Amino acid sequence: MNRPEDRRLEPRSPANARGVVVAPGLELGCLIVDLSNSGARLRLDRQLALPDRVIIVDVVQATAVEAQVVWRKGQEAGVKRLGAGASLRGLVPSRLTTAREALIRAGGR
Repeated sequence: MNRPEDRRLEPRSPANARGVVVAPGLELGCLIVDLSNSGARLRLDRQLALPDRVIIVDVVQATAVEAQVVWRKGQEAGVKRLGAGASLRGLVPSRLTTAREALIRAGGR
C-alpha cells in the first residue's frame, strides 16, 4: 500500500531542514524532511492537530511559504505549496509578519 506522501507527481529531495509551522494561535517546531516543487513532508515536534492552511518557515534559509495541509499521520504531515516562497529578511508583507517573528524566536536571521 502506498503512503500518501509517495503519491507525488514530482521528484522529492531530502531536506532535513529546521522549520516552524505558523498559523493563527500556533507556532510549532518541525523538521522539513523532504521537498518537491509542489510541497513538503514535515515531522512535527509534537503530535498536534494542524489547521488546513499554514505557513512553513525554513529557519536556515529564512524563507516562508504558505501551504495547505493535505495529509496527517502521527507526527508527520504533508503540505502542498500555495505559491512561491518569500524571503523573511528585511521588510515582509503584513501576512508574513507572524512568520518573521517566529523565525527570529527560532534563532534565524
